Amino acid sequence: MSDDLRDLPLRERKKLRTRRALAETALRLFTECGYDATTLDDLCDAVEVSKRTFFRNYRSKEDVALAADSDLWSVYLDYVAAQEMNGPLIEALRMALDTTLGAMDPDWDRRFLAARELSEAVPALQAHSLGYCQDTTRALVEAVSGRSGTGIDEVRLRLTVEIFVAAWRTASLRWTAQGGHGGREALTKLVEETFAEIPAALTSSA
Repeated sequence: MSDDLRDLPLRERKKLRTRRALAETALRLFTECGYDATTLDDLCDAVEVSKRTFFRNYRSKEDVALAADSDLWSVYLDYVAAQEMNGPLIEALRMALDTTLGAMDPDWDRRFLAARELSEAVPALQAHSLGYCQDTTRALVEAVSGRSGTGIDEVRLRLTVEIFVAAWRTASLRWTAQGGHGGREALTKLVEETFAEIPAALTSSA
């Protein structure tokens, strides 16, 4: 049993196993049979759960297809909410991202790459990904602004978070374009390199 399951109550372990089984099977079916050709009934039958159980875990086909994204950002937002953040905000956000990437399960890389590949091929998933990005950005702004003593005005806070998200997206797109070469270590390095380019990017000549 993996470490992240061992300490959970039985009910929560079962729920997490079901959620993972749905996400894993969805990626397999969507890749092998096609996203549009695979119905929720097909997915639920393959995992042997009811649609009611599916909707307790995911909101839609798009949601389960991009579960690797939501897995990452759920852990990230929880981490940001629980940790003290000192120094420049964008650097604190990047360091939290490094920690979160390191905490993801060993199979996350493969699932994230498969989800990105699907997203590039399916317009509905592209739209869902953009909507989820907006929701996550909003949630991160709220998480940071809700901390006492943040000491940053709303405009700067929103700009900082938007730049942070754009830098992550740029780095992750570079990594996926390389087929995930180098694994998690390479992704983390690309994140660091991309964030290091932010000052120069902001002062680039037209």
